[in-house]
Amino acid sequence: MTLYGEIDAADAGRVRAAAARGRAGLASGLAAVAGLMFGLDIGVISGALGPIARQYHASHLQQEWIVAAMMLGAALGVPVAARLSFGWGRKRTLLTGAALFVAGSLSCALAGSLAGLVAGRVVMGLAVGISTFTAPLYIAEIADSGHRGAMVSIYQLMITIGIMAAFVSNALFSYFDTWRWMFGITAFPGIVFLIGVAFLPASPRWLMMHGQREAARRALEELRGQGRSVARELREIDARLHARGSGWALLRADRNFRRTVLLGVMLQAVQQFTGMNVVMYYAPRILGLAGLGDHARLWGTVSVGAVNVAATFLAIGLVDRWGRRPMLICGLVVMSIGMALLGYSPSAEVREVTARVLAVGGLACFVAGFAFSAGPVIWVLCAEIQPLRGREFGVACSTVTNWVANMIVGASFLTLTDRLGLSGAFWLYAGLNALFVLLVARFVPETRGLTLERIERELTAGVRLRDVGRATPAAPGGI
Repeated sequence: MTLYGEIDAADAGRVRAAAARGRAGLASGLAAVAGLMFGLDIGVISGALGPIARQYHASHLQQEWIVAAMMLGAALGVPVAARLSFGWGRKRTLLTGAALFVAGSLSCALAGSLAGLVAGRVVMGLAVGISTFTAPLYIAEIADSGHRGAMVSIYQLMITIGIMAAFVSNALFSYFDTWRWMFGITAFPGIVFLIGVAFLPASPRWLMMHGQREAARRALEELRGQGRSVARELREIDARLHARGSGWALLRADRNFRRTVLLGVMLQAVQQFTGMNVVMYYAPRILGLAGLGDHARLWGTVSVGAVNVAATFLAIGLVDRWGRRPMLICGLVVMSIGMALLGYSPSAEVREVTARVLAVGGLACFVAGFAFSAGPVIWVLCAEIQPLRGREFGVACSTVTNWVANMIVGASFLTLTDRLGLSGAFWLYAGLNALFVLLVARFVPETRGLTLERIERELTAGVRLRDVGRATPAAPGGI
């Protein structure tokens, strides 16, 4: 009787744990829909920019600022998100971002002038900045160590799906030459996200930071199932909360916290200066210079978006098995090769057909390398490396860097091609990607399979960045 009772109890425990993992995965998936809004905003401008420029006779500088206005809003939205996320909680902050995204999309669709359009883009940027800060942070805090990389990578997958959906929408609406619907239709996913966020659980770590230990325990049991692991995780979170200082005070007092903040800033700068968003914002223009017609270049851009989605699925499957560092290094090498192909394609000695093959192949190669590595992995790392008491500050610094660098890239590409030529601009980005391989090899830690508390403990103890987690090698996590 006892034996059967023990077997039944063990089976019931496994069922509860499986159900808890399902709830955690569903919560992560809902939060990751914030990435869909980000992707839609990136993708929509690539198709809308041409019709807008024709309608308003916009110069290259005006077009760059239409593109960059969203990044400006996002950079402003990140410190707002950091304050709201700490005071209101991750869930309410995501709700705020969703509401702003819907308002910004409709403002762009109804804009009566370039100034009105730029203002609407800034509001969309505020929404995206809030979401890009809060969603990876929230997902990292509710995920277990064995699945955290994959769960945060789902956020990047949603970005790629949003980009591809916008590319398809752009291609379809291009037959009617109506850019307003390109923006207006993006409001619908924002409404869906607004509704979905209402059902998310609160972050256990945020609850602990605000003294709500019993609520944090219930949230962890909902996400992990009942068992000793919940009590152990609560103790680890509690221990890290007793570390001194937070935010600016911690930055001034602790050189190891300054080191993690600088690492996050470097990683986000690397992500943007790979040139990925040059490709996303200006893909139709790049394919047009390779000789493709108006509709062909938009459908070619859809193909690039499909490669982006497919390679991100590969990243989700490998990030908790292969590890962060090797994926980044491999992806940066592939991106450097892709940019080199794009740089060579406009050369005078290359025949027209060959130039088209090199341009499309280079785009696909580059996008696959990014989607496999720098896209998801850098968001994962930036959510993992910051200590709990300084997490909002550290993630805010890295996310602001992302958007400032994004704005610089988006606002300078047309000017850069005017000065260096298209080929020269691509060769510049090829060289930057090669340089980033060396930076990753020297400075980026391997965090696969480690709890957030262990990562924090080793980083704050001064363990050399690339030696984090090496004392006891972590077993790969399953998907």
